[in-house]
Amino acid sequence: MVELQGRTAVITGAGRGLGAALALSLAEAGCDLVLCGRNAAALESLSGRILGATGRRPICVDVDLADSKSVEQAVDTIARSHGHVDLLVNNGAMWLESSDEPHTAEAVLGVVNSAVTGTFLFTQGLLPLLRRSAHPDIVTIGSVSGLPNAALQTVSVPFYAAKRAQAALADGLRQMLSGTPVRSISVHPPYLDDIQPGEPQWAAAATREKGARGTNRDVVEAVLFAVSRPRHVTLSIVVDADEGGLFA
Repeated sequence: MVELQGRTAVITGAGRGLGAALALSLAEAGCDLVLCGRNAAALESLSGRILGATGRRPICVDVDLADSKSVEQAVDTIARSHGHVDLLVNNGAMWLESSDEPHTAEAVLGVVNSAVTGTFLFTQGLLPLLRRSAHPDIVTIGSVSGLPNAALQTVSVPFYAAKRAQAALADGLRQMLSGTPVRSISVHPPYLDDIQPGEPQWAAAATREKGARGTNRDVVEAVLFAVSRPRHVTLSIVVDADEGGLFA
């Protein structure tokens, strides 16, 4: 197991759900965190919780991935406060469920821009800091919706298309960064039950039977496994489940 103690990790979409579970777990593993998201109050609350648990307070950076100016400002803030970044977790995205009503232009642009344009610009902006790390990793949290021939299920077509593009983004980065120390790792979750470290459900998730839905814990453990592989190994992981999985 690779030691994560003291590594600097940047997490987008960190204020709630899977992002918060990743932040809490990476903090427990010893990482120094930069929490990024749109909800400043949620980020500060999580930062305080991590401070109480670890004695280290993460910094919080407001960023709207659908807004290129906000992305630029967030990258500048991180660059001013950190000389390098060891781990970037591209978790931030906007959800858009299918609907019988037409989707607004704002909703469609938000979904596509956050998952693709904003994620790429944010990653591109942090690449100089990642290149200063001895063990730089980019982890993109995609979706089973972004995999070839995936069932549409209850997601909207814009979300389905955005996640397909995000999977291509992660693979494109992997190819672009071939021959460099930077790895581009992807993890594709199914529909998830939103549970958090410290909750009874978190411990119980380890004993779920086949057929149960996936949880945040499954994705967190996949990320921790991927980043702890030897440096010559780059993984793309599909976290499948009978309930809510690729062809559920």
